[in-house]
Amino acid sequence: MKASVPQATPSKPTFAEALRFWLKLGFISFGGPTGQIAIMQSELVDRKRWISEARFLHALNYCMLLPGPEAQQLATYVGWLLHGTRGGIAAGALFVLPSMFLLWGLSWVYVTYGTLPWIAAIFYGLKPAVLAIVMAAVVRIGKKALKNRVMWVLALLAFLALFFFHTPFPYVICAAALIGLVGGGLNREMFLSIRKPALSEEAVIDDNEASPLQTLPSWRRAFRVCLVWLSVWWGPVLLLALWLGADHTVVREAVFFSKAAMVTFGGAYAVLPYVSQQAVQTFGWLNGAQMLDGMGLAETTPGPLIIVLQFVGYLGGWNQPGSLSPLLSATLGAFISTWTTFIPCFLWIFLGAPYIERLRGNEKLNAALSAVTASVVGVVLNLSIWFGLQVLFPTSTTVDWFALSMSVVACIGLVRWKWEVIPVICGAGFIGLLFKSLVQAG
Repeated sequence: MKASVPQATPSKPTFAEALRFWLKLGFISFGGPTGQIAIMQSELVDRKRWISEARFLHALNYCMLLPGPEAQQLATYVGWLLHGTRGGIAAGALFVLPSMFLLWGLSWVYVTYGTLPWIAAIFYGLKPAVLAIVMAAVVRIGKKALKNRVMWVLALLAFLALFFFHTPFPYVICAAALIGLVGGGLNREMFLSIRKPALSEEAVIDDNEASPLQTLPSWRRAFRVCLVWLSVWWGPVLLLALWLGADHTVVREAVFFSKAAMVTFGGAYAVLPYVSQQAVQTFGWLNGAQMLDGMGLAETTPGPLIIVLQFVGYLGGWNQPGSLSPLLSATLGAFISTWTTFIPCFLWIFLGAPYIERLRGNEKLNAALSAVTASVVGVVLNLSIWFGLQVLFPTSTTVDWFALSMSVVACIGLVRWKWEVIPVICGAGFIGLLFKSLVQAG
């Protein structure tokens, strides 16, 4: 057996090269947070080697502790490490923009023409492919994070706590971090699974490199970041309030989703029950069936699943336009819902990441973050099972054998044969359309 040959450290990408990658990522980031993080790990860590596995996991663990979409925040974090503030803005914005425009178009089709049969057929094929991407991502992330039996136990406990006892996600993460802090002092080797990369894993950003200037924290920098991003966040909200009045639906959506952005711990699935209840029952922006349709649309678009809040904003503006035309009100509602959901993510990253970078060599913190990473595998598995039940069992007693077959084939292809995500998604949509056409013809 040949010995592994250390690879030369790759050169740092130019801003233009990084920009092309972030744009590509925005179009291929299917599969929810699990699939998106797996895509980034495959591209950034394994293929391009722009960042080492240790640095990637360190950033991921911080993003998991923040409110908001962790995959988009992780892209922002890596972009910031590579090219400073402009890199973070480019990565975070391009992660969202393709899905934002695509979902706006789908929302317009939805309210104007209803659910067209051929669109529904494509989505029917896409859903099992998305399930396969999520399950394949669980396998890949598990291989990276579950280094020993302690990490496996933590993942199992996290899954049991969520699946059987419905423990709130923040409690699971805090408990895992506490276990890591205590366990790291008792058994250092078992809990320090985030380590420096081997020589063969050298990357543009790894633990052997000096910290870039933008990673150095200061109180002046923190104040400037808060001032700029709070102004960016709330400026459009205040302008809309001055124009339309505080009681207009669009303004109420802006305030509501700004509040939600500060408490959306645990990803989209954790916050959607709360948002659904408020949007449907309290504000009446849409009904329950429309909320479920929005989730289906968001599941089959690239980008964060939390982009479904844009659909809620669109429907709210459309159904309650006030003095505006329905299309203008809906577009403003979609824009401000997306704005107030994602702009706070830049504040959390640019404010907190420098301090997290300074703590990178802290063994106690790394032990806690290693435990968090392991528990996240259990969290993601729980979400995958929830999604699988929706896709494979359209009714409680009926198995969708087409969806099951598609999911199994796609998952095996992704894990064993390393299929690319884009061909899987495109092929699944085409097969779904063909299958529905044959069923209707027969």
